Amino acid sequence: MQIPHIPVLLDEVVSAFSGVNGVILDCTLGYAGHSEAILEANPNAQILGLDRDDEAINFSQARLRKFGSRVQIQKSKFSDFPKFTQNLEIKGILADIGISSLQIDKFERGFSLKSPNLDMRMDLNQEKDAKFVINNYSVDDLARILREFGEIKNAKFYADKIAERRKNHPITSAKEFAEIFGAAKQNGRSVNLATLAFQAIRIEVNNELGELEKLLENLEILSPKGAILAIISFHSLEDRVIKRKFREWQRACICPEFALKCECGGNHELGSALTKKPITPTADEIKRNSRSSCAKMRIFRFKD
Repeated sequence: MQIPHIPVLLDEVVSAFSGVNGVILDCTLGYAGHSEAILEANPNAQILGLDRDDEAINFSQARLRKFGSRVQIQKSKFSDFPKFTQNLEIKGILADIGISSLQIDKFERGFSLKSPNLDMRMDLNQEKDAKFVINNYSVDDLARILREFGEIKNAKFYADKIAERRKNHPITSAKEFAEIFGAAKQNGRSVNLATLAFQAIRIEVNNELGELEKLLENLEILSPKGAILAIISFHSLEDRVIKRKFREWQRACICPEFALKCECGGNHELGSALTKKPITPTADEIKRNSRSSCAKMRIFRFKD
């Protein structure tokens, strides 16, 4: 079986779930690299895998068939996991918040700067795609997306350029969209503006930050006893959301900041972060897989 995607921080993920017995929720199953390694390392572990990409699901079903009843796979956004965990005791949760190499390399998916298509949907059954966003959003909305999700400083300038380009005819290819930004780079950044713009549009198309925030909200409600949570992110915005939420979950006192003394009784913490700083790929891993360079993993343990 030809593997179309290299999982990032694989050894570190396996180590995070070492000795975890029971159901591990892989919120972003993808091409099952992490799940396969976890199942091989933990004979008493089971995987509940979620993904919204049909191609990834079909591949993973074949890849994990050898584990039999230890694996269940459902098509779903990862934020909707409570639909499938009502009667399960979850012992681990893994979320790899990124796109797969196959999605980037397969030109028809429209994630690549050189693609003749303009799509970027993780779920091809979803209506909204990159073509719709780029050709129909207002200049102000485009500027907001480029600024907030791409962290592009002169976002309004490029939003105006997009609007000017689409006036004559719709922008229909990723290649044409990338040409608007050229090879320019933002001061202090090694990545070019086109890549940042693609990232911003992709986040908007798939509501990636909204999905992450909903995932964290649902995990806060569930607060699975003793479970290990590992989240891998590839974007500074995502990492900040995760870091902030882990910090909130560690607070024993939930009284307002202006309170002179604690009146809540304390003991409200959900658990503790096992990583003060995010785990990042080694130089060797980055050499083997350059796409892993931006990965950051934070780990949290819910209290018993």
